[in-house]
Amino acid sequence: MIDYDHLSDFIASPIVQIGMLAAGALVTRILLRGRPTLRLVGQLAFFLVLTALLLHHGIIPYQLGPAGISTLQRILIGIAKVIWWINAAWSLIGVVRVFLILERQPREGRLLQDLVVGFIYVGAALSIIAYVFNAPVGTLIATSGAVAIVLGLALQSTLGDLFSGIALNLARPYGIGDWLVLSNGIEGKVVEMNWRATHLLTDANDLVIVPNSDLAKARLTNLSSPERSHGVSLTVRFRSSTAPSAMVDVMRSVFLSSNSILAQPEPSVQILSLDGGAVELQLAFRVAEIAVASRARSEIFDLIYRHSKAAGLSLAAPAEAVSPAFPKVDEVRFGFHTTPRRLLDSIPLFASLTEDERESLASTMVRRTFPKGEVLAAQGEVLKSLMIVRSGVVSVNRRDGTRETELGRLAPGDFFGDGGLLTGDGEFGSIKALTFVVVYEIIQEGLAPLMRDRPAIVDELASLLSKRSASELLRVGQGEGVAPATTLRTLRARIRDLFNL
Repeated sequence: MIDYDHLSDFIASPIVQIGMLAAGALVTRILLRGRPTLRLVGQLAFFLVLTALLLHHGIIPYQLGPAGISTLQRILIGIAKVIWWINAAWSLIGVVRVFLILERQPREGRLLQDLVVGFIYVGAALSIIAYVFNAPVGTLIATSGAVAIVLGLALQSTLGDLFSGIALNLARPYGIGDWLVLSNGIEGKVVEMNWRATHLLTDANDLVIVPNSDLAKARLTNLSSPERSHGVSLTVRFRSSTAPSAMVDVMRSVFLSSNSILAQPEPSVQILSLDGGAVELQLAFRVAEIAVASRARSEIFDLIYRHSKAAGLSLAAPAEAVSPAFPKVDEVRFGFHTTPRRLLDSIPLFASLTEDERESLASTMVRRTFPKGEVLAAQGEVLKSLMIVRSGVVSVNRRDGTRETELGRLAPGDFFGDGGLLTGDGEFGSIKALTFVVVYEIIQEGLAPLMRDRPAIVDELASLLSKRSASELLRVGQGEGVAPATTLRTLRARIRDLFNL
């Protein structure tokens, strides 16, 4: 049978009661780990009950234990005090986690919380040493001060990185994702920040770990601040055979046909110098972030070449170079071929044609012009000809319901209508002239004789068209319900059927 008298005495024991409360507090802390507010309420409740229980039994946690008690009692009272101080520390930490918050500055708030929590743990540990083990804290602190000096000298570099990390986290001169350029020439993207170092990922995909103490003293440039957009400038020189104002207009067309730069703030063109041999222009524009600056610069150089060729502008040698003998303007403009033939040579779709086949196809091409604002082809319209842009800028826009999205822009040398000409597919988006546009047109009647004379052209065109279609879908994304033919077998069949081969 159960001895209820002994059981009541056991439960009434202050050590048992304190142990039960401590266990309850620990379980509550674990179960409510993801709910800080409820955990704080439970922790405070257990702490208040524990305090009342200790005072009820005459145990004062913040005073030394009474004299003249047995060793077992002293140990049990010490355990009770340790539990009380731990719960006091947990309760204070819970208050700090819930209420010590810096609005709109979560990183700084978390850092401040960690520092305060560290001080609370240190204070609780010193209190336990003083009131439980009856050790002279003052002497301990003085002794530990000498040890701290020795450790500080030994860990000078590590502590420097630690405190520099705290300063950098509070000041926040940079953040994750920012591009930094250090005074020693290192450039990279911030991928990690910790107490000791900052990790930078360079363009070469190399990870550079820079100690925080070095960063705190270094002169650094944040390319991503105060905003993500980044400015890029480059210079280009043309022969002074055309009015500088005409060159500026051509460079504005370059900006207009770019798919990588920002429209706002508006790109600018400035004439830097003019002499008897050349006109030097400076182009300035913005990109969305530093990561795309290299790609945008390459695209702009390519567009400068294409637009300048289309406008009859000739690039000039650098100012410090010895000027070579320039060819005649007509040779620079047209080389040894007609304009249609030169356009064919620039298109990968017809790279497999022989010289005679290109000459034959070029003789059938027709020149067409479109004023600014005119729609060259509507979305879904099946064009019966392939159009190559000779000059000007064309935009491609797709409408899905009430939303219209610009898919890209076409510059001299780009083409459209290949899907309609070869497979009977409709245009993925509407095509509109942003400037006065000149195109050269290839019709089915001009391409059909070549296919009949050499049927292998069908396989070559199908292969190239398949790659172009896959590239376009990857670039712009395939809209819902749009299923263009992309397999070689399907493309071959559709081309042969369309051209009656």
